Amino acid sequence: MANNFAKTFVHMCRYLQDPCHVARFQKLCGVKGTFPAKPTKVGGEDSEPGCPGLRGGLQCSNGTQDDSGPDSASAAPAKARPLRKNSLTGDVGQEFLVHNKFLFYLFTFGTELGNEMFFIIFFPFLFWNIDALVSRRLMVVWAWNLSVGQSTKDVVRWSRPASPPVVKVEVFYNSEYSMPSTHAMTGAAIPFCLLMLTYGRWQYPFVLGFCVALSWSVLVCVSRVYMGMHSVLEVITGFLYSLLILAFFQQILDKIDSFYMTADCAPVVIVVSHVSMGLVAFSLDSWSTSRGDTAQALGTGIGAALGTHVNYQLGLLKDPPLSSLPLTLPLISTSLLAVSLLRFLIGVAVLLVTRMVMKAATIPFLCRLFGLPSDNVRQARQHMKVELPYRYIVYSVVGFNYVCGVPLLFRILGFA
Repeated sequence: MANNFAKTFVHMCRYLQDPCHVARFQKLCGVKGTFPAKPTKVGGEDSEPGCPGLRGGLQCSNGTQDDSGPDSASAAPAKARPLRKNSLTGDVGQEFLVHNKFLFYLFTFGTELGNEMFFIIFFPFLFWNIDALVSRRLMVVWAWNLSVGQSTKDVVRWSRPASPPVVKVEVFYNSEYSMPSTHAMTGAAIPFCLLMLTYGRWQYPFVLGFCVALSWSVLVCVSRVYMGMHSVLEVITGFLYSLLILAFFQQILDKIDSFYMTADCAPVVIVVSHVSMGLVAFSLDSWSTSRGDTAQALGTGIGAALGTHVNYQLGLLKDPPLSSLPLTLPLISTSLLAVSLLRFLIGVAVLLVTRMVMKAATIPFLCRLFGLPSDNVRQARQHMKVELPYRYIVYSVVGFNYVCGVPLLFRILGFA
């Protein structure tokens, strides 16, 4: 019985890992590749072993065809290329055809919900304008979730879905490992952790919160298949893996936050634990952008946690008392929107300037420290001894300013 179940499970996993499912979904959403036709042998056999024939469309594992080649394109499609080149190879990707612009922009937005720029906007806005407690606890889950996911990727070491048949709508992470999808993990962790932290603390219907969280998560997960970056199996695994991690943190998140605020040894524990996780992730393989992103998240987590500790010790951290719960959203007015927007713009400007200044100072210093040429920054950062401390130093300062420095500036300016 157990043996039959194992065989069925393995068969299902192989089925969901098939890149042809990704190609069919892309075709359904109006994305068509411009793959050059490969020459075939006499008699119609494939020119390369293991590569199903591309004459008239790619032959998938179940015997059906994915005619996502240029011959199947309908009239007047929009030509496009990946928005960002590959972070490791510099490859700009192959041109593809877009027949449904709405879905293209929708899934581009969905995949951006898992990228750096979104978190630069989302976490500070939440902290400065809505709920500091929720923001700082969400930061803890985000950093550790991303770290565990990236470390798992480097242990499993699965390649991205093959192209063809898959159209690479995005190529930024194309050279890196793919199992599980850390975008899917983040896409599940952030909205569902937000639901977990706010329900009961804020007044709103649970069904509404759950629908928003599920819609957010599904959009991010499906966008990774649309972009050609992950198979169906990798996305499902990332989603479920993240929920498992979230269930673990649900039990201890309150204790972690209290420890960060009150314990005398908290600063040492914060630095050691976050740096240790970064060393684990970086020691499993060579440098890559996604590992850099993991170190960046852990570095930001260090700064945010240290800022939380300093705020509490100085009496600057004023969470609403339990007697005031549940909180209600204030009436939206022009003055409220103006103050919130002003806080956000000033705060983000401070964070961007902080990052720029720290980056300009840190990379040359590390290059001199380790005897590396500093004229080629991109090449220098491919050394772990440069990239890891760079990410930690720069983003720990950014994280500290986001939690402590910027709110203190708001108090001085009268925006608190």
